[in-house]
Amino acid sequence: MVSIVLASHGKFAEGIMESGQMIFGPQKDVAAVTLTPDMGPDDLKAKLEDAVASFDEQEHVLFFVDLWGATPFNQVNGLLASGGHEDWVMVTGLNLPMLIQAYGDRMGEDTAAAIAKDVFTEARNGIRIKPEELEPTEAAPAPAAAPAPAPAGAIPEGTVIGDGHIKIVFARVDTRLLHGQVATTWTKSANPDRIIVCSDGVSQDQLRKTMIVQAAPPGVHVHVVPIKKICEVAKDPRFGNTRAMLLFETPQDALRAIEGGVPIKRLNLGSMAHSVGKVVVTNALAMDQDDVDTLEEIRGRGVEFDIRKVPADKAESYDAIIKKAEDELASPADNR
Repeated sequence: MVSIVLASHGKFAEGIMESGQMIFGPQKDVAAVTLTPDMGPDDLKAKLEDAVASFDEQEHVLFFVDLWGATPFNQVNGLLASGGHEDWVMVTGLNLPMLIQAYGDRMGEDTAAAIAKDVFTEARNGIRIKPEELEPTEAAPAPAAAPAPAPAGAIPEGTVIGDGHIKIVFARVDTRLLHGQVATTWTKSANPDRIIVCSDGVSQDQLRKTMIVQAAPPGVHVHVVPIKKICEVAKDPRFGNTRAMLLFETPQDALRAIEGGVPIKRLNLGSMAHSVGKVVVTNALAMDQDDVDTLEEIRGRGVEFDIRKVPADKAESYDAIIKKAEDELASPADNR
């Protein structure tokens, strides 16, 4: 029997698993894996691996995930990309009709792939409106557009497009780089046409690059470049019509970009993961002395800080956060 993992932000996976059991009865080899605010990507990956390890059937596994492009998606995508399991399949947009259909299908289907194809239709059909007249009618397919002319080649160097200056509509420091909060909330707020992940390490990691590009929200191009490249792009007049969102793993990378001429005027601090030697400043930010010094250097260059995880959050005080970090770092280690 195909095994099932339900993965979500918060307790959603646990709740929908309970709902499914109320309707279909107790289920063997089904596990709920939840991402909580105190967890990092590696913590979630470990929970996913533990869930699969608990199953009797580990070769045929269907992963139901809440959102495309968010952290649960990224971690499951990483497991699938690592290879070795031909019938590990992921379906996003987890809803109850989908889960009930899967419970029924796995009584007769032997593969996760077969169930995934079936539940895809059921998941969409489960979305209805009452009164029915509010439901949009499916329009007939539009006639195929004439093929666009083949590009004449790369735009010559020195060509000025627009005003010749790239527009940085949003810049963020986030250990997780591109994930659900960025893909769904910040892109809607900033309205970029390109997301540029700026990281020397990630630009050389083909697996991570692929996962990040696959997490792109609809209609937005995603690129992964080293810091040197984003500095070159910032000076290239061919990007004059580009509205770019820049994502950095660390404030140190952001500072290198600013030093290299990238015109960042406002920097969002979204997530800085805890590690040995860092102190927890907020539920999303942990810093060591190098982080504090780097942020102060960035501020000294006239950059303002926006400290919040999502647009709806109230921005926190930069001065208060830096003071807390300095006080914590100055205290004895055993008091932290």
